[in-house]
Amino acid sequence: MTITGAHFLLYSKDAEADRAFFRDVLKFRSVDAGHGWLIFKLPPAEAAVHPADGETGAELYLMCDDVRGLVESLAAKHVHCAALEQERWGLKTSIQLPSGGRIGLYQPAHATALDV
Repeated sequence: MTITGAHFLLYSKDAEADRAFFRDVLKFRSVDAGHGWLIFKLPPAEAAVHPADGETGAELYLMCDDVRGLVESLAAKHVHCAALEQERWGLKTSIQLPSGGRIGLYQPAHATALDV
């Protein structure tokens, strides 16, 4: 058995607008899986498993080397990001999607698994 990749699902109240955001603002490349259903190529990824006391689920955080610079770049494109917060594991914010949903964005202060 060989795992060849991972497929992340993001549920949206306005999938068309959020797809356009990933395509036009974040500039993620994609393939059309049919009928305009875009499947996006994501940057290299890692996964972490956190303990949960209550509900379980999943979150998407995009990683970057300069979160302040990226937030400024997104603001120039009229994209709203939450206030930056310093955590022990990095500097984080969230990006508001056209649908009103949010995805995380952070600059890690820890070793990453991207180059392992």
